[in-house]
Amino acid sequence: MRYVTTIGAREYLIDILDEHHVSIDGVAYTVDFSPVGDQPVYSLLLNGKTYDAHVYLDEDTWQVMCHGAMFSARVEDEREKRLRAAMGGGTSGQEEYHLKAPMPGLVVAVLVHEGQVIEKGDVLLILESMKMQNELRSPRAGVIARLRVKPGDRVEQKETMMSVV
Repeated sequence: MRYVTTIGAREYLIDILDEHHVSIDGVAYTVDFSPVGDQPVYSLLLNGKTYDAHVYLDEDTWQVMCHGAMFSARVEDEREKRLRAAMGGGTSGQEEYHLKAPMPGLVVAVLVHEGQVIEKGDVLLILESMKMQNELRSPRAGVIARLRVKPGDRVEQKETMMSVV
C-alpha cells in the first residue's frame, strides 16, 4: 500500500512492503514499531537505530513528538490525496494552529507571550512529562494569538495550550 505523508511543506511517498519493511521516497528501510506501556508512546527501530516518540491522532493529522521536536503529519493514501486536491482541499498556512499537549504533564516554562512574532522551530514552551523536559517548537511562523497555560499548570493529553495565527 502506498501513502503520501506531508510534514510541513514536504511530502514523502511511503510504501509498506511488509510487516518489517517500508520504502520512503524509494529508499528501503527495515522497521519495527511497537507501543510502550499504556501511554501513546512508541518505540521505532529503524535500520538498527532506536527512536522513542509520543504519537497521537488529532483530528486529521498525526502529532508526533520525537527528541523534543513536535511534528504534524498528514497521512493519506494516493486516492485520498488526489480526491482532496480535486476538491480544492488542503491547508492554508494562514489557518490558526493550536499547540496541543502531546502527553499529560506539567508546564515548566512558557517562552512566548501573546502578540509575539515567532518563526518556525522557535521553542514555545517546556513541558515536563515522565521526568523528562520537552521543548515544544512551533511547526510554522506566525503570531502567538492566545496563551491558555502558564508555568505550573498541569495539562492533559491533547489539551490546547496556545494558538498561533
